[in-house]
Amino acid sequence: MEYKIRDIISYLNQIAPPAYQESYDNATLITGDPNSPVKGVICSLDCTEDVVEEAIQLGANLIVAHHPIVFKGLKSLTGRNYVERTVIKAIKHDIAIFAIHTNLDHVSNGVNKRICDRLGLNNTRILSPKTDILNKLTFFVPEENKQEVLDAVFAAGAGQIGEYKDCSFQIKGMGTFTPSESANPHLGQRGVPSFEAEVRAEVILPKHRSQAVLQAMKKAHPYEEVAFYLQNLENENQEVGAGMLGELPDSMEELNFLDMLKEKMNLQIVKHTQLRGKAIKKVAVCGGAGIFLLRDAIRQGADTFITADVKYHEFFDAEGKLVLCDIGHYESEIFTKELLADLLSQNFPNIALYLTKVVTNPTSYR
Repeated sequence: MEYKIRDIISYLNQIAPPAYQESYDNATLITGDPNSPVKGVICSLDCTEDVVEEAIQLGANLIVAHHPIVFKGLKSLTGRNYVERTVIKAIKHDIAIFAIHTNLDHVSNGVNKRICDRLGLNNTRILSPKTDILNKLTFFVPEENKQEVLDAVFAAGAGQIGEYKDCSFQIKGMGTFTPSESANPHLGQRGVPSFEAEVRAEVILPKHRSQAVLQAMKKAHPYEEVAFYLQNLENENQEVGAGMLGELPDSMEELNFLDMLKEKMNLQIVKHTQLRGKAIKKVAVCGGAGIFLLRDAIRQGADTFITADVKYHEFFDAEGKLVLCDIGHYESEIFTKELLADLLSQNFPNIALYLTKVVTNPTSYR
């Protein structure tokens, strides 16, 4: 079966919806024609000139990278810096670049879950769940049509709460209406008051799925005029957010934990605050620059917080309440390329799929 680039993008957008990316981000198709057939895919943390060259040599025409090569708008393409040179090279050789960044950070099976898995953490959950990304849909439907409409909205993405699907709340009641002379009523007669047994159904849905769910509901509903209302919710979405918290199977002494951390994450060095002389059991993680989650990690009782890009004075902010570890940005997210390859291999078993061999880490150690 021949896949097009848009098929890859559509699948990855289901895994990590673009609506979950931060406002500053650029998780999207950056170069390339979405209608082009896929010849091969390279999964990488970054997209650089060397990665594009690797794609050329392998005959691959799609690079799926975690970090977008273009964050800000480009006003010219003259090759004056590595960003422009990378984009120019990709365009010249018909190579598509797709970035899946903070949206992949924010989903429960994304970047931070991969870190947790490498460290063997159990009972994982989002450290700082997002709010204002849920809607509640309430609609009214004849009782005999209830299940048909519910099945339609569930299929469109409503009714998922954590590990539970097809969730709804239902109340039986009486609907009243008088069809006009121009109406085409499913029940009742024109000009005659009608009293019909109806069900009030309520479902929760991701805000970015609201239009698809509404369309599905209206299509399945027997009435020509559907009574419904859609509300924004301030509830936290426990499946979407920043960072992750988990627990080790058994408590570990601090030095033993740091040794394990270096081994599992292939680290040369770990920068950390002073040890506290307490066992490590509860572990908070955030791939990339995650110091903004320090207070969340402390508040939820983490014994250690693993992240990257911590500034000198930010280490003081731990205040001895946990062991703050900076393992490096590249090192904290490098296994994202394996995550992407695993996701794609599960759904596209016949495409040529590669992990980049280019080391894009801009820092070195001695």
